[in-house]
Amino acid sequence: QAQLVEAGGGSVQAGGSLRLSCGASASIWNINAMGWYRQVPGNQRELVATITSDGNTKYADSVKGRFTISRDNAKNTVYLQMNSLKSEDTAVYYCHADAYYYIDGAMGKGDVWGRGTQVTVSS
Repeated sequence: QAQLVEAGGGSVQAGGSLRLSCGASASIWNINAMGWYRQVPGNQRELVATITSDGNTKYADSVKGRFTISRDNAKNTVYLQMNSLKSEDTAVYYCHADAYYYIDGAMGKGDVWGRGTQVTVSS
């Protein structure tokens, strides 16, 4: 079953750092872009950062200069280093991949999402 598994969420005080990681299962391949999105209850899911297979990155304005996305293509893993965290960064962070995948015995291409990891920043 195609899966993205996130790790590294938790609670931290404002100004602190966290590092998220997300690994893709063997049922996901030919990954183009990977990235991180976040969602606060009652709000839409929003882009945090993305990175293509050749290393091009894109960041939300609210995290530029504080967050860094990176990727290990050999391991199909994406990372998000979050520094100088603010209370407004509190959200559930979701890993995303644009890839080919197997789900329930069928092959598809498109969006794959992780289950999310909670990040809580206290002021």
